[in-house]
Amino acid sequence: MACPRCHADAPTGRTGWCEDCERAYDTWIRGYAGDIVVPALAGMAILTTIATLLPLLGVGWLIATTGVFAGFGTLAGMFQLRRRKRRQQFLVASLPRAYLPSKT
Repeated sequence: MACPRCHADAPTGRTGWCEDCERAYDTWIRGYAGDIVVPALAGMAILTTIATLLPLLGVGWLIATTGVFAGFGTLAGMFQLRRRKRRQQFLVASLPRAYLPSKT
């Protein structure tokens, strides 16, 4: 199966890209390491709001415990959306000028 990014006939991993494209993506995505900040803050805000304020308002602790799962779900969901967006952004980015896919 050919890599959808560079069209090299190399074995593809779980994402469907060849090793060279995966390595290039890993290097490129490090420039966006701050992408985790917004999902972490949103998850923390939901966790704090639901898990801390609901017991203070008289709601049972069992219902307030769902705040932990809601916060984690928010963190995981926003992270997946951001990852999908960055992969699409990387696909649109042009290949380096001297890029020659390895022939196996």
